[in-house]
Amino acid sequence: MGAGKRMILAVSACLAATPSPAQDLASVWRGKTVSILAGMPPGGGYDLYARLLGRHLGKHIPGNPQVTVSNMVGASSLAMAGHVSGVAPQDGTVIGASISTLPLAPVLDDPAQLRFDATKFNYIGSANEDSFLCIVGKSSPVRNFADALTTQIIMGGSSETGTTGYMPVLLNNVLGAKFKVVFGYPGTRDLIVAIERGEIHGQCAQSWSSMNSQYADLLASGKVALFLQESLAGHPEMDRLGVPRAGDFAKTPEQRAILEIVYSQGVSGRPYFVGPGVPKERVEALRKAFMDAWKDPELLADAAKINAEIGPVEGARLQALLNRIYASPEDLKLKAREAIRLKR
Repeated sequence: MGAGKRMILAVSACLAATPSPAQDLASVWRGKTVSILAGMPPGGGYDLYARLLGRHLGKHIPGNPQVTVSNMVGASSLAMAGHVSGVAPQDGTVIGASISTLPLAPVLDDPAQLRFDATKFNYIGSANEDSFLCIVGKSSPVRNFADALTTQIIMGGSSETGTTGYMPVLLNNVLGAKFKVVFGYPGTRDLIVAIERGEIHGQCAQSWSSMNSQYADLLASGKVALFLQESLAGHPEMDRLGVPRAGDFAKTPEQRAILEIVYSQGVSGRPYFVGPGVPKERVEALRKAFMDAWKDPELLADAAKINAEIGPVEGARLQALLNRIYASPEDLKLKAREAIRLKR
């Protein structure tokens, strides 16, 4: 055998022995456990989607790891995000599942007060493009938003910094609504109960997907009514039902721009992310697994049983949107931040 032929055979043998990128990634997760940390309490919509994903994600990640879901509650997902950012291993085995507003924390919160930098997270996608709305109960003196510009009604919320707390405040500050906001309700379930009891007239920042899946009976019975879409573009089904959009009440381009920043959280309806130190190739693999999982026939069958609306957003698209918002003019970001704060 000639020297040239022996060299070709040697090179071929080396290439055959070198693992492919797919094999490399499989070895990253094989035999491991991937933890999804849900930043909100059990029983709500965020928890429901995290557990739905957790039952099916493992078979789409290279190496087919086991996937567990647990709740790390505190400060509206901020405690969980701090853990994913700085405590959890940066190897792709810990995934954060947060409320929709967390990706906007660098804009809507004071960045100096955060224990992490959300602009550095690697977003692997969102379970859906959620649409948020205000609802009112039978005790409300008004049943349409136009009347709330002149008549005061009581809206419940979790805290001043929580979505259900600052969304009605936003409508007061930007559009001139007359909401009196009462804080202290732990979650959306508690707010729904309070509406049914007549303790409060309504709430904002209720997700359409949760309303449609968990509280459809309340809509059908007329115990609650759809009051306002918290968006500029609108949701086809709510448009069909004639529910007005907040954007339609904006009087200036600046008002619309502020609403657009705050309402962009709809694209990150149920966001999932890994820490800033996770290698790029692992992020890409998780992004693909994430999208494949939401197309899984078994997941879709499970979703149909609980009437969960599925419409995943790709991680790259979500990341690009957030990067554009992070790059907004500083004065506009400051006005958006001030718009969700109580005026004292």
